[in-house]
Amino acid sequence: MLKRNPFRFLVALMAMVTLMTAPAQARVEININKGNVEPLPIAITDFLQGELGQKISDVVAADLKRSGLFAPIAKTAFIEKITNPDAAPRFEDWKVINAQALVTGRVTQEGDGRLKAEFRLWDSFAGQQMAGQQFFTQPENWRRVAHIIADAIYEQITGEKGYFDTRVVYVMESGPKTARKRQLAIMDQDGANARGITNSNDIVLTPRFSPNKQEITYMSFEGNERASICCSSETGQREVVGNFPGMTFAPRFSPDGQRVIMSLQQDGNANIYTMDLRSRTTTRLTSTAAIDTSPSYSPDGSQIVFESDRGGRQQLYVMSSGGGGQNRISFGDGSYSTPVWSPRGDLIAFTKQSGGKFSIGVMKPDGSGERILTTGFHNEGPTWAPNGRVLMFFRQNAGAGGPQLYSIDLTGYNEQLVQTKGFASDPAWSPLLE
Repeated sequence: MLKRNPFRFLVALMAMVTLMTAPAQARVEININKGNVEPLPIAITDFLQGELGQKISDVVAADLKRSGLFAPIAKTAFIEKITNPDAAPRFEDWKVINAQALVTGRVTQEGDGRLKAEFRLWDSFAGQQMAGQQFFTQPENWRRVAHIIADAIYEQITGEKGYFDTRVVYVMESGPKTARKRQLAIMDQDGANARGITNSNDIVLTPRFSPNKQEITYMSFEGNERASICCSSETGQREVVGNFPGMTFAPRFSPDGQRVIMSLQQDGNANIYTMDLRSRTTTRLTSTAAIDTSPSYSPDGSQIVFESDRGGRQQLYVMSSGGGGQNRISFGDGSYSTPVWSPRGDLIAFTKQSGGKFSIGVMKPDGSGERILTTGFHNEGPTWAPNGRVLMFFRQNAGAGGPQLYSIDLTGYNEQLVQTKGFASDPAWSPLLE
């Protein structure tokens, strides 16, 4: 059996003192639904006391800046030196440098060795506290506390759930192009704490997180067979779901985590199947002479999007979870592939090949509202952050030695390189950690 995430219960959240939420007249907010958003100037002071407090505040600032919605102000511009994070700051000093929001905090060591991290979020112009929380954890988990604080600030100001306390599993590639080694690796969403979780010489492809657990499905080529594997992202303990010589790629979990959906090739064509993880029985959902592959469930489990060349080239189709009502939804120029449903249910991300270039785009589940977010020499494999506002994908640039990971938000304006050791492809974003 797979073990549950050992991070669970390591971080205890406690409501902090007073003024958890600002009154209605507080001015600080970001409307992330209106397209290109001007980043909000925010001052993030070093958390007292010592080096660890500064590290936590630096990670909070980096998370918020990378979102594209916040513009952390340089610490050299600060006028007031915070010496007591429990006291109200001198708001006029922060208004002078246009810090519309201010974050103060403290880090202390408890008698039992645990780390206690506190923060307060202030509306500088309204002169009010917007939020305050404290967290307890083991000292080695300080980066995770920083991500949780960044999530709390993001949610308070935008009204949307954050996505910083998450991880990304991907295929780490190394070695020469003619003899490239590929193994699964996992990292924090900002690229920190990267480590391999497979170490064999088997070829691994298309890792996918469970929507509700820290578990992964992926394909492993072992000898002459192809196997869909479940593994714990923490321990690396593996459980073989089944050996499928005809699997094409991309097994994914159902929203409840009880099934996986995949494409199996038989007699020259590929069709889509589901497997019940308890009984290990498979059910066939499509039956065509075409190649049907890359299925992805809607978040409520009622529908499935997939790609098929039944019309002559790869296009996107949607059907019910039982296989009925298969309807084409993509009609633009070029071919469409690697669809994945947003966790919010409102959009489907895809890869589009047209005019010799590869684009990452989104469309509504009925095919309307298609938008291209980014185009390049070779972009592929979008994956959603759990809040449905940011995508990650991999890109192979012309003349580059190997692929790299990038993130981009739904506006298409905030594209960022995700730093990894070596080359990286096939990213998959985890749900929020528990």
